[in-house]
Amino acid sequence: MAIQAEHELHGRRKSRNVGVGLVLAGFIAIIFGLTVVKVEQIGAVDGFDNANVPGAAVTQ
Repeated sequence: MAIQAEHELHGRRKSRNVGVGLVLAGFIAIIFGLTVVKVEQIGAVDGFDNANVPGAAVTQ
């Protein structure tokens, strides 16, 4: 079977999918940016247990 020309419905779906992808990428960029700012405000974390360690940068 030969490949037929793309139907106009496929073109509209593709442009809608690109739009949704751009919105999703923007949302992810906003969340990443907020995470970076939040981590910079908190400071260094010394481990996974959140215990106070002498000499660690702790801000409250």
